[in-house]
Amino acid sequence: MNLNNSQNTFENWKKIPFAERQNLMQNLAEILLKNKEKFAEIITKEMNKPISQSISEIEKCAGMAEYYSKVENVLDINKIKSEFAYSEIHHEPMGIILGVMPWNYPFWQVLRFAVPAILAGNVVIMKHASICLKSGDALQELFEEAGFPKHTFTHIKVSHDEIEKILANPLVQGVSLTGSEKAGSAVAAAAGKNIKKSLLELGGNDAFIVLNDADLDQAAKSAALGRLQNCGQTCVASKRFIIQSSIYDEFLEKFVTEYKTYIVADPLDKDTKIAGMAREDLADDLEKQYQKAVENSAEIILPLERIDKISFQPGLIKMNLGNPVLDEELFGPLGMVLEAKTDEELLEIANNTKFGLANSVWSKDKKRLEFFINNLQSGTVSINQITKSDARFPFGGTKNSGYGIELSPNALKEFTNVKIVLGKI
Repeated sequence: MNLNNSQNTFENWKKIPFAERQNLMQNLAEILLKNKEKFAEIITKEMNKPISQSISEIEKCAGMAEYYSKVENVLDINKIKSEFAYSEIHHEPMGIILGVMPWNYPFWQVLRFAVPAILAGNVVIMKHASICLKSGDALQELFEEAGFPKHTFTHIKVSHDEIEKILANPLVQGVSLTGSEKAGSAVAAAAGKNIKKSLLELGGNDAFIVLNDADLDQAAKSAALGRLQNCGQTCVASKRFIIQSSIYDEFLEKFVTEYKTYIVADPLDKDTKIAGMAREDLADDLEKQYQKAVENSAEIILPLERIDKISFQPGLIKMNLGNPVLDEELFGPLGMVLEAKTDEELLEIANNTKFGLANSVWSKDKKRLEFFINNLQSGTVSINQITKSDARFPFGGTKNSGYGIELSPNALKEFTNVKIVLGKI
């Protein structure tokens, strides 16, 4: 594909002062808020997210853009004390960065990659999911309306098969992918083959650990939300609920009661808490995982009941150790429950997964919490709350959940080249 327009824009954009770029980010935030109902409707119609959650997604995007419009410029030249007259660290934008983005948060996932990359002086070409093309077009129009030069952000409509060809283009300097392990592996391989920088935000199999001194009412309410928001189609959704044996029955009763309040309804109704999944094939995949888990001795707590091609009444299953589905990501309204006696056993089960994105721990005891904070293998540990990405804090995974940092001032450096300047006059 011809990327000369993007390259020409980059050559000028990288020279724009950081503060001027920030002014355009503020414009972006204001346009998002002004049009949040319109953008939210695009999201809901494309991938079935309940409209109230789509509106929240746009509001979160606006908050993130505003944050970056005021963030400290960590890309300023850093002068180091030394014996040299010149002793500096420079961060320079790389150029054209490819984004390969998913359907589950059609605006948030794109903007949390694109905003810091563009603010750092890069330009972005973005391949969106095939069911989110209107979202992709709306995002390109958003940047242009906010005053960014044309081709600063370009929505490209290409197939997955064309990604490797794009990464082979010498004008493309890096790639950020949010998606599945399979997609991440393929894109990382293509990036490596072409010696291009890659950032991967992949799947999760997050643990929600409830200790016997936790606030069980709050934990149960949060557990249901953590599993079922966005119909369970969230990388940082709580997926494995690991409960201490001494409060297992009491917690489970509260959890099930809260879980049952999520009843599938019209996604365009602002009172709807859960709607259908994004695609029929995704629903098929979830149903197969449910059947596989049960065939391998999982016990049904609440059956996963299929209502139509894309909708389920949410399910819960009690998992046995060794069940093969325990090490899979369930991307839909199905939760796995486990039981363990000691803190050490809870930790061992939580870490026994190839993923390492985000875990949540519930306790009132600081010493016990420290044990989990220091030993959980994940990019994020949330204390007495579900995991939520926040523009102020770095976000990323470990193990098969990916690598690289999104959000926070750290993200500004992800797609920059570090230049060291040393010497005498």
